[in-house]
Amino acid sequence: MNNTLTETAVLGGGCFWCTEAVFLRLRGVIDVQSGYCGGHVDNPSYEQVCEKNTGHIEVVKIEFNPQEIGFDDLLTVFFETHDPTTPDRQGNDVGPQYASAIFLQNPGQEAVARSHIERLQEQFALPVVTKLLPKAQFWPAEAYHDNYFARNPNQPYCAFVVSEKVNRFMKRFPDKLKAF
Repeated sequence: MNNTLTETAVLGGGCFWCTEAVFLRLRGVIDVQSGYCGGHVDNPSYEQVCEKNTGHIEVVKIEFNPQEIGFDDLLTVFFETHDPTTPDRQGNDVGPQYASAIFLQNPGQEAVARSHIERLQEQFALPVVTKLLPKAQFWPAEAYHDNYFARNPNQPYCAFVVSEKVNRFMKRFPDKLKAF
């Protein structure tokens, strides 16, 4: 039985295929699950969310070991691997489901996130538009989204968009990579 203390973070940084692929490689992260959060439809499908009328944001639920990586360090990677200044957009992915968002799991996360964004804003000419939202129901994405990048590296979106984001992350944070 594993007695490792874990915490949860729920982050929306654009397409969850990209976000999942990055965080799966991060030391201290135990599990990453793609899903939907913040909407008004129970158990939405990918197709429903893509129709842009359910109110959901594509997110990843990250289980992490706080003795190996802190929430502030997760946010550093989060903000370095997406553009927090573009409302409801990441590159060519446009729509409310691609909002930059942090679903705060506890009051401690809120304090860390607010402080992090305050420091981050100094680096950007445009306002950081990342939404700080209360904890909300997490709906897991369909199983075919699990580990999508690793299973579909030659799919065009993966080959051009996800791989570029993962490669940038690996170059930027070589000291934070899991050993495989």
